[in-house]
Amino acid sequence: MIDYLVQNLWQVWAVIAVLCLILEMTSGDCFIICFSFGAIVAAIAAAVGLNGYIQLAAFAVFTLVFLFWFRPLAKRYLHKGEDNRVSNADALLGRKGRVVETIRAGGFGRVQIDGDVWKAVSRGDADIPQDTVVTVIDRASTIITVEAEQAS
Repeated sequence: MIDYLVQNLWQVWAVIAVLCLILEMTSGDCFIICFSFGAIVAAIAAAVGLNGYIQLAAFAVFTLVFLFWFRPLAKRYLHKGEDNRVSNADALLGRKGRVVETIRAGGFGRVQIDGDVWKAVSRGDADIPQDTVVTVIDRASTIITVEAEQAS
């Protein structure tokens, strides 16, 4: 069995390349695919008949080349605009909600936004009564700062 693998080492490299491709599908970070490209180059080197040290060197060099050249290029095009999206609590800024528990001046109340209830404080010095529509203007941890909507 060992003799067969040594004589057909390109198959081992091909299996490594396929396994890396499968792992890349689970992560989508364009990191593991670079190892797959390195394994493909090593498989070609093995199929041509180069010795094991050259195969390992080809694997290492081409993996590094793809890590530093292909990965940034792929991430730029595959993940375009993702860094600009706000997430989590930062996505609340500017959103409108409804007061479900009166917000006392200098104290806390509760505001409902899309079914979630948040602890809230008022920016002004006046109480904000229940059922008032408010806009989120700031947040500190899980406490949002709101101001009442102006009546039109």
